[in-house]
Amino acid sequence: MTILPHSQRNHTGWPWLRQISALLLFVLCSAPWFPAGAAEAVLKKASLMPLWSPQAQFAGYYVALDKGIYARHGIDLKILKAGPGYSPAQTLQEGKADFAVLWLTTALQRRSAGVKLVNLAQIIQRSSMMLIAKKSSGIKTVKDMSGRKVGMWGGELSIPPRALLDRYGVKVREVPQSHTINLFLRGGIDLTSAMWYNEYHVMLNAGLDPDELQLFPLHELGMQYPEDGIYTLEKTLHNDPALARAFVAASLEGWRYAFAHPDETLDIVIKYMREAQVPANRVHQKWMLERMQDLIMYDVPQGLPGQLKQQDYEGVGRALRATGLIRSYPDYATFSGRSNAR
Repeated sequence: MTILPHSQRNHTGWPWLRQISALLLFVLCSAPWFPAGAAEAVLKKASLMPLWSPQAQFAGYYVALDKGIYARHGIDLKILKAGPGYSPAQTLQEGKADFAVLWLTTALQRRSAGVKLVNLAQIIQRSSMMLIAKKSSGIKTVKDMSGRKVGMWGGELSIPPRALLDRYGVKVREVPQSHTINLFLRGGIDLTSAMWYNEYHVMLNAGLDPDELQLFPLHELGMQYPEDGIYTLEKTLHNDPALARAFVAASLEGWRYAFAHPDETLDIVIKYMREAQVPANRVHQKWMLERMQDLIMYDVPQGLPGQLKQQDYEGVGRALRATGLIRSYPDYATFSGRSNAR
């Protein structure tokens, strides 16, 4: 056995080292380049327009975005700006959003007008809308509203109260209502449109006592109109049903997380409110989040939210058609997109 001097061993190994180095360099240069964050590169881009500016009414979507739930479901989601001057129904119709949050009444009216949209999930299971009067007005029944000044939101949000008044054969003086209740608080109108999770609580915070108010919740007057639902266009669903399924699954997971972690959820919602330069009141947002849980988990089968009940759908369709607010509505399977998205 020949023992080589140290210097000679090193000299003899260099050609091998050079070959190995060359091979490694070749492999590195030949392999596809995966930059940092390559996982994000394969996410499907999608967009959502809520009904309104950031608030706890949409907590599930903002939580799912903030906690990376959409990304985990393969979606690179952008939540579009909403609020005054923005119509999610029109934005969806024009193909500028992949998904939108709409009321069932709005969706039925658009569908009746020829827009091929479908319900992917029903988030709020019952109507939370109400008309509110001060007891001092003497208004105790719907019939007592006849001839009174009633604040009405614009566009499709006026469909439910108009359907209520039509049902009772009551004619009122409609007054355009902004997104505040100041006109009602100052006595400019006799009744105001309000949501249980929002304007009603604002009234209490403004100093009105619940005993001073006469409430007319629509769902207690035979108007079981489910509100917020997730919608898309038929062509979007047909082109990529997997994306629709993933979006619904991620959104529902976001809502479950929101209800299980309310304090963290409020932090997230308020962060997005501030980014959108929307005034944020944590007490009010807490009330809204708790009411969302009441409304979303209301009478859901086996504790699983997200389903549009066929009897609710057909009840709203019949009521809107009877009052002339829509001409027709499709069968449940077509409207729910059930055969494609689930």
